[in-house]
Amino acid sequence: MRFLTALSIAVLSWEASASPVVEKRQAAQRITINPARTYQEIDGFGFSAAFQRANLIINLPAPKQKQVLDLLFNTQNGTGFSILRNGIGSTPNSNSDYMNTILPRNPGSPNAAPQYVWDRKDSGQLWLSQQAVSYGVSTIYANAWSAPGFMKNNNNDMNGGSLCGVTGVTCSSGDWKQAYANYLVQYIKFYAQENVTVTHLAFLNEPDLTTSYASMRSNGQQATDFLKVLNPTLKEAGLGDVQIACCEGTGWNSGNQLIQEISRAGGDSLYHLATAHTYTSDFNGPLQTTKKFWQSEYSDLSSSNPWTTSWTDGLKWAGILHRAMTVGRMNGYLWWEGVQWPNPNTNEKLILIDGQNFTVAKRLWAFAGYSRYIRPGAYRIDATGGNLQTSAYLNKDGTIVVVILNTGNNAANVQLAGITAASAESYVTDNTRDMGSQAVTVASDGSVSGAVPARSLVTFRITV
Repeated sequence: MRFLTALSIAVLSWEASASPVVEKRQAAQRITINPARTYQEIDGFGFSAAFQRANLIINLPAPKQKQVLDLLFNTQNGTGFSILRNGIGSTPNSNSDYMNTILPRNPGSPNAAPQYVWDRKDSGQLWLSQQAVSYGVSTIYANAWSAPGFMKNNNNDMNGGSLCGVTGVTCSSGDWKQAYANYLVQYIKFYAQENVTVTHLAFLNEPDLTTSYASMRSNGQQATDFLKVLNPTLKEAGLGDVQIACCEGTGWNSGNQLIQEISRAGGDSLYHLATAHTYTSDFNGPLQTTKKFWQSEYSDLSSSNPWTTSWTDGLKWAGILHRAMTVGRMNGYLWWEGVQWPNPNTNEKLILIDGQNFTVAKRLWAFAGYSRYIRPGAYRIDATGGNLQTSAYLNKDGTIVVVILNTGNNAANVQLAGITAASAESYVTDNTRDMGSQAVTVASDGSVSGAVPARSLVTFRITV
């Protein structure tokens, strides 16, 4: 009866229409997915909360704190980030937004017994790491911006300077390479005491740049000098599984330069992961290495681009992520600060926290289009056809994720062929939706069809 009533209404409505409107539909673009052709393995997507940014989340009221954590780590309704990058402090105090060191006092010489101090906070990063682990995050990346100042030739953890004892750096206080390696090992052990496993370790950050905050200069030869000490020190401490990352150059070009310098110095076998930023030079292909590599920090730091929550900005970052995965063939992609206060009024954060309130930028949802369902251990697989920006991934659990970016002003329909789907889901992010569920069709031949609205990012999650 309900069907007949609805049918009668539909007929009457059609008869009453003087000029029926026929919806114009585009023919579906056919995109062929080939799981047998694989590219890079995906370690994950992530962010940092270094320089006391983690405290912004800690200081929120409990309900909002949970909301922010869900936005960052939840794989059901958030971004599902899978890598957390922590800063290893080097400053004797926590003034301004400095990250305090675990060795605030100079022991007097490289061989003197250090008096480590563990505050069980680590600028809020320990708590955030514990929360991340509770969400299932298993990649904790500890990254030092500098050694403590007394280990350097400028006697300051800021304003550049270099580690005493590396090539070309002689200090009256002696050679501090082993002491610095021991220092990094102790940091990892402190986290282990708190049931957080540090999986990746870097001893440099932007070593080609001198800054007024924590910074330390190094070239590839000097990095190799330290790697020759750090690598065996980790193994002797029972931490041989920790992946050493190097060297966080400010740009893709400087990252490649450091990689080549390390290779010439004989240091290739001493580290596991190549890392670089893209501030001073963008990527136009993979880093020149046979190792896995991450774009380990980037954001929009320009003061000429004030804070925005617009999808225009989100769409831009969706395009950057697409290129990172396809052109750059990156194994991991990390944003700079996950959270930040209002000042500076820039777009270096994904979530702006102002006291007891927070605002989410649309670029967070651009990341969600990739990171929520492309899980660590996935492989990018072949996706061809159509005129949209498409990439596809095969997860360890057998699910296939297809991410499609439409930057044009016209909607498109797509048919995903080459697979035999049992079921599928589709999620769209655009000007009004944030990973909103939308209709998807699985045909009898196992192909998947769905819409890709204008100026949108659509993620298909397919069970085969």
